[in-house]
Amino acid sequence: MRIFLFIATNAAILVVVSIIFNVLGLSSALDAQGIDLNLNALLVMSAIIGMTGSVISLAMSKWSAKKAMGVYVIEQPQNQTERWLIDIVARQARQAGIGMPEVGIFDTPDANAFATGMSKNSALVAVSTGLLHNMNADEVEAVVGHEISHVANGDMVTMALMQGVVNTFVYFFATVIGHVVDRVVFKTERGYGPAYYITQMAAQIVLGILASMLVMWFSRYREFKADAGGANLAGREKMIGALRALQRGHEAEDLPGQLAAFGINGGGVSKLFMSHPPLEERIAALQNSR
Repeated sequence: MRIFLFIATNAAILVVVSIIFNVLGLSSALDAQGIDLNLNALLVMSAIIGMTGSVISLAMSKWSAKKAMGVYVIEQPQNQTERWLIDIVARQARQAGIGMPEVGIFDTPDANAFATGMSKNSALVAVSTGLLHNMNADEVEAVVGHEISHVANGDMVTMALMQGVVNTFVYFFATVIGHVVDRVVFKTERGYGPAYYITQMAAQIVLGILASMLVMWFSRYREFKADAGGANLAGREKMIGALRALQRGHEAEDLPGQLAAFGINGGGVSKLFMSHPPLEERIAALQNSR
């Protein structure tokens, strides 16, 4: 299903954008201006560029997470806490119907956790030392359930596909804008002038910022699903308790980069760019799910 979704998503982009350009007559308009831009080839190239980076990032997600966060992977539990954590993850993984993830701990005083990996049966679930020290057993169990739900829901793959779609659109339209400015405004007749590269880069930045709002909206939607999954695996009151514990220490530092999308405790400068919904909204959603 994931492979089908990957192929179908890319095909849909190519078809929809081709239809839009043909219906609006944009291809003819560009040709009339002497803009020798092969839109079909550009669409294919944009899809390759957009998806390749996202897929490679997903494939490297466990390795990069371990390096970026300094994750200690528990291979042989060294103490009671590590044994308990392994047991909780194993039990919830069985309940969720996924393979046993790698379990790790990263050293930070902030209460946080994340899940990442290429597939449901090859994931990594990691919790911070701050989470283990500042939350009780029920709250940690709920946080683990939240992360296991991310894995079981296929959120890592889904987010990678969505980011690839966004990348495709951003690169495609930024390139078209660069060509138009270079050919029409600056009258470049052969090859590419400096205006193309400058405009294309600027357009990628602007379009990328706008597109990230869509990705973050989907990330926030997915968080509610993971909270519901955590409530199902550990208990609704435990999940609410964990979110309230996070709320008490909400000054915790965000996870870096893409790991924020797979974490438990996120934030941002404004709601449109937040990877996680406000904690009060998440708590309210669980309370209203009776």
